[in-house]
Amino acid sequence: MSLPHIESIGFSCSDLEASSRFFRQGLGFVEGESLLIEGGPYAALLGLPGAVLRLQRLRIGAETLELTQVLEAAAGTRPGRPLPEDSRSNDHWFQHICLVVTDMEQALAPLAAVRPSCAADAISSAPQRLPDWNPGAAGIIAYKFRDPEDHPLELLQFPPDEGDSRWHAATDPAPDPAPGPVLGIDHSAIGIADTEASRRFYSDLLRLRLGGEGVNSGPEQEGLDGLAGVQVRISSLRCPEGAGLECLDYRQPTGGRPMPADLGPQDRAHWQVRLRVAALEPIAAGAEAAGGRLISAGIVELGEQAPLIGARRALQLADPDGHRLQLIEA
Repeated sequence: MSLPHIESIGFSCSDLEASSRFFRQGLGFVEGESLLIEGGPYAALLGLPGAVLRLQRLRIGAETLELTQVLEAAAGTRPGRPLPEDSRSNDHWFQHICLVVTDMEQALAPLAAVRPSCAADAISSAPQRLPDWNPGAAGIIAYKFRDPEDHPLELLQFPPDEGDSRWHAATDPAPDPAPGPVLGIDHSAIGIADTEASRRFYSDLLRLRLGGEGVNSGPEQEGLDGLAGVQVRISSLRCPEGAGLECLDYRQPTGGRPMPADLGPQDRAHWQVRLRVAALEPIAAGAEAAGGRLISAGIVELGEQAPLIGARRALQLADPDGHRLQLIEA
């Protein structure tokens, strides 16, 4: 496996069973490992020493979504907070996973059956075909909505000449048996305040490569984001293979709010990208200079919990906007 590599993307939830059921029944995810973590180095890594956690892994294509529920926290830990009801796409706590689909209508049908209120959960006014004047996105059909706990999600249908070749190889020729309409996770998108600062952190420190960049605007982007007067600079940051990241720098509308300074794993706004890297020491040493912040007390030895995470050592840090990353060593 080439490095760096995204092992999983996940978020915290208050009802892990209900969230898992939504992703399995509505989007075709397959249930993976269910883990109970009772304190130890992994809880300390997250910044919740002594907490009891439930992790549920769900697979779609070659990618993994990891749901986390804090079952019990140490005395004095504040309760988890829901996502603010007025969250918008330009807030810096915004993060979503982007799921590639073969057919938008086919992908939306089971969601409507599983979640009758799905229209109320929509971010987009309707699926949007991005305009031909935009060379990096022409012909893409996209739709944003929220899961039952308000985590943003996006469905993306690529035209034949857009997106990674793996999305087209999955349907041409069609495998036997053919997959459902949802093929896998292309990227996780994050709201940011400064493109150059984020690129320094992700490219210079973590060694993701710039995959493309452009500015989206116009009525289609407004319909997609549920905002008026949108102008957003989008930077794609890719690993050598698999899922990547996408930075969303909204120039308009202004007023995007920063990540809460006291964000914790018990909060619904807490997302986590687990990234496998070649070595942790240079990242730990250079994180602050690159605009990041260590969440864990340095590199953590996972000991007996190492098999649960698939690595002996790990490092928890925040990017320049507060988005959480969990780095594990090859």
